Amino acid sequence: MTTKTHEMKIGAQETLDELFVESLIPFRLSAQQVDSLGMEEYIVRFHDSRLRSVDVSWKPGQTFKTVFRTAILSRVKRLSGPLTILRTASQTQSLL
Repeated sequence: MTTKTHEMKIGAQETLDELFVESLIPFRLSAQQVDSLGMEEYIVRFHDSRLRSVDVSWKPGQTFKTVFRTAILSRVKRLSGPLTILRTASQTQSLL
């Protein structure tokens, strides 16, 4: 892994942690790998069955973290099916 992709992996993980803490994504993700696909185009791999990876590309003047954040939020919004643990009504009531 090059220094640039290593720094991107760290930035991706920081962004994922922030999104989870802010409850903007329903599950934790771990940025496992960042690979270059071409000029300023990368794929961030998660090795998670709910979301395996996301492609990120940006133009001069944009930052990786900002573009990555937007890409993750957009991709999670398009997911279907249950993303979190579903509780029955009695389980929810017992939490109150």
